[in-house]
Amino acid sequence: MANQKLKLLYILDLLTTKSDENHPVDIEQILLYLQNHGITCERKSVYSDISVLKEFGYDILFTKGSESGYFLASRDFESAEIRLLCDAVQGANFISPKISHLLMDIFLHLLCIGQAQEIKQQVHVENRPKTNNEEIYYHIDKLNRAIQSGWQVELTYRRRVIGDQNAVEYEEKRHKISPYAMIWSDDHYYLVGNNEKYDNLMVLRLDRIRRLEILEGERVRPFSEVSPYKNFFDSADYAKKHFNMFAGNTEHVELICKNDLIEQVLDKFGENIRVYRVNEDKFGVAADIAVNEGLVAWLMQFGARVQVKKPQSLKNMLLSRIDEIKGVYLSLIHI
Repeated sequence: MANQKLKLLYILDLLTTKSDENHPVDIEQILLYLQNHGITCERKSVYSDISVLKEFGYDILFTKGSESGYFLASRDFESAEIRLLCDAVQGANFISPKISHLLMDIFLHLLCIGQAQEIKQQVHVENRPKTNNEEIYYHIDKLNRAIQSGWQVELTYRRRVIGDQNAVEYEEKRHKISPYAMIWSDDHYYLVGNNEKYDNLMVLRLDRIRRLEILEGERVRPFSEVSPYKNFFDSADYAKKHFNMFAGNTEHVELICKNDLIEQVLDKFGENIRVYRVNEDKFGVAADIAVNEGLVAWLMQFGARVQVKKPQSLKNMLLSRIDEIKGVYLSLIHI
């Protein structure tokens, strides 16, 4: 009798895990599935149960043809949406292989077995550059709570260095931070906050953080004291203005670019900026962004195809970098 009470749930489970538009289940399959779970019933009771599920709101359709039967037509997530989530996890360097597999399994369980198998055959985590930091999963949760509660955190930040034996070693330093936001940018997850020793913003990669603790009762320093933001910390604005998450002062930047760079420029700056035609071969762009080493590195990849019109400080940084590179190669000529 107990199993009979579960009949409706077993039918729903079968439709959820085994059916889709290309893999409908017929009455015989439903009856066999129920029988394997200790439930015997008549066909008409299955029809009745399916009607109850449809009345409750489940989008169950019947298809006719060589493979006729019932299938669940609508789900909380469609196959394409799950594929996007799996691809995002696969491509995220800051998520370890173990956590990547865990998250993808969670996503795939939202589909039927057939759909999940199709995605699983196309998305692979192996042989991709991934962090080995398993703590990041828990750090995200702790930082969420700390930011929401307005508490400071204490953490260890790890950097790789070349040691005395010409091997890669780790250099660790302890920091006390007022956390303001977490930002995903350029395949990495970052924490933006204030180190209590300084009057500016500090940017830390989450995959380099170890041994993070919430300092309950120790309030964060107001971000209005160390940033241009007053009412709320605008993480989207911060990420847009800071190239590769390098710190720097925001200035009005104007560039003259070759026309074939329009896609790269708009991808980097966004479309809500001033763009204008200079001549048949060039266009200009103007935006308020942070002038920093990240911006310099991005500009240098285009060589003479991009010219800095403003500000002078950015021109000086580029000239300094060019002189530095020139000096390195000139020194090699005389060796």
